[in-house]
Amino acid sequence: MADKEETGGRVMVRTITDLARLAGVSPGTVSRALAGKSLVNAKTREKIEAIAREHGFRPNQMASGLRRQKTGVIGVIIPLGHDSRQQISDGFFMTLLGYLADELTREGYDLMLRRVVPENDADWLDRFIGSGMIDGVIVIGQSDQFERIEEVADGYRPMVVWGNHTEGQRHCVVGTDNRLGGRLAAERLIAAGAKDLAFLGDTTAIEFAARFAGAKDVAQRLGVTITALPTHLSPERASEEIALHLAQNAGRIDGIFAATDTLAALCLTQLRLLGISVPETIKLVGFDDLPIASQTVPSLTTVRQDIAAGARGLVELLLRRLAGQETESLILPPQLIMRHSA
Repeated sequence: MADKEETGGRVMVRTITDLARLAGVSPGTVSRALAGKSLVNAKTREKIEAIAREHGFRPNQMASGLRRQKTGVIGVIIPLGHDSRQQISDGFFMTLLGYLADELTREGYDLMLRRVVPENDADWLDRFIGSGMIDGVIVIGQSDQFERIEEVADGYRPMVVWGNHTEGQRHCVVGTDNRLGGRLAAERLIAAGAKDLAFLGDTTAIEFAARFAGAKDVAQRLGVTITALPTHLSPERASEEIALHLAQNAGRIDGIFAATDTLAALCLTQLRLLGISVPETIKLVGFDDLPIASQTVPSLTTVRQDIAAGARGLVELLLRRLAGQETESLILPPQLIMRHSA
């Protein structure tokens, strides 16, 4: 996809990414240079400023104008870099979006929703915040786009992200302590008698990687094995992959930690088709505590993240940032919910 246009031989610079390509630097360097950050050396900053003047570019120029003339709309964007076939109808997305809609409506805002596949649109975030249609943005999930989000955060303040917090990161995040959640899941499986664990999920996604890391912490400490079995989140792919994982590991694994309740529910279906009993033969723990967790047979033991509190935190922090205030990230504690699958 083209990121710039030419008019009469002149390159049109519309985003920080366009300017970065002309200057031969990263978008983050452009953001920091235009913001006057001392981290960028004087020569590079002067070069970037000169190119910006030549092309009449001002960072987030449409968004800046928008902040002077409010739209009353908050953008919500879901990047799917790690799994382009995942759908917004996923139970986690629908639950969080429902709570977000309630919170934004209560504050007098409308919601504009976008699902993006970053590999098809490198400027997915710049384009949205510079569209002239939103006052601020909530990003649901970091996917594999952590660095892109970091770069944008250097020059764009009214943005809050649902995701995993990493020490030293620059963007403001709301999310669960995923590593602790992974520890809780593994501890429960092992306490229930499991000695050979498997993790279902795609660890290229930052939140899932943290959940797996937490489970590994416990497994290593207690002398138990755990294996990551890469599994996507689109239902048709996930079902096929889970069936293959179970066929290849039948008789070996006796405990499964699924990265989401959706994956755990699909796993239950495949185990039932194979005639494998839960929890007698294989113990199973999910993550999220979505409504489906209490409706499966057997009901799912899972790690609960407080999605309603997360939605309130996302909106509250975004409104504070719109008002020009500094904000800290909000890390929510996970909770083990005991049911019948482990």
